[in-house]
Amino acid sequence: MSGLITTGAIPKSLWPGVFAFWGATYEQHEKLYDKMFDVETSKKNYEELVAIAGLGFAQLKPEGSGIKYDDMKQGATTRAYNLTYALGYMITEEAIEDNQYPSELNILAKDAGRTLATSCTQTIETLAANMYNNAFSGGPTFGDGVSLINTAHPGAKGLSFSNTLTTAADFSEVALETANIQIKRYKNDAGLLINLKPERLILPPELEYEANRVLNSVLQNNTANNALNALKASGAYPKGIVINPFLTDAKTWFVRTNVLAGKGMTCFNRRAPEIKPDNDFDTGNAKFKCTFRISFTNGDPRSLFGVQGP
Repeated sequence: MSGLITTGAIPKSLWPGVFAFWGATYEQHEKLYDKMFDVETSKKNYEELVAIAGLGFAQLKPEGSGIKYDDMKQGATTRAYNLTYALGYMITEEAIEDNQYPSELNILAKDAGRTLATSCTQTIETLAANMYNNAFSGGPTFGDGVSLINTAHPGAKGLSFSNTLTTAADFSEVALETANIQIKRYKNDAGLLINLKPERLILPPELEYEANRVLNSVLQNNTANNALNALKASGAYPKGIVINPFLTDAKTWFVRTNVLAGKGMTCFNRRAPEIKPDNDFDTGNAKFKCTFRISFTNGDPRSLFGVQGP
């Protein structure tokens, strides 16, 4: 593609009689990536998230003997580079002048640069979702050297943990309860229990209705018993359900936990999308570009629990 829109690109724009042009703009999804990541402002080329393994359990001290000492260690270091993304196009002077539908077909008007916003917005959402789409295999590794969702995340003091179920399972009430219990039994890298809780459920559209039945039914879902819906009654997932159509696997589901902001699933916003117009003096072409700098990363894998359906 040349990136140059001429009078021949949309020839119907040159003559009256068209009732409507369609396809260039649609209703867009609400912003989703800020529900899948903590968004932090960055002022640097890259940002780093560094793990620290603290002190472990106190040891029994027999009478007359010395105390035992423990140490703290630096663990996994994750570095996120704020990469630049850009898109632009040009419109000939003649295509702008001869457009018979300036109010409706404003992609051929001098303010056409605003149409780049949709492309940039969807690029950001796709980048964010791909962290989840590639979380099990084939995607980037972070500080600890294994996939984002893994059964054996290594720690600085030799302990490991899993942020997925032992056996892959379709989304269900039982699977969700099992994930919640596993999250609530998490320990830190020194082996001490930490107070982690499930906070938000992230799903593809295929699981939306089942998730609402499981979480929002007053009584237990899919049983003839007059039993309490324990998930709803316990206030699980206080930040609700996120349905993300940018997730590609119809059976994969995720749980975000309450790991402190900026330490787990993190988006560094170096420069927000900015649209700039210009004109080429020699040709008269109108030029538009949009650029932004952003990165998506993870520090503590305990911030995300994922399950890949069988």
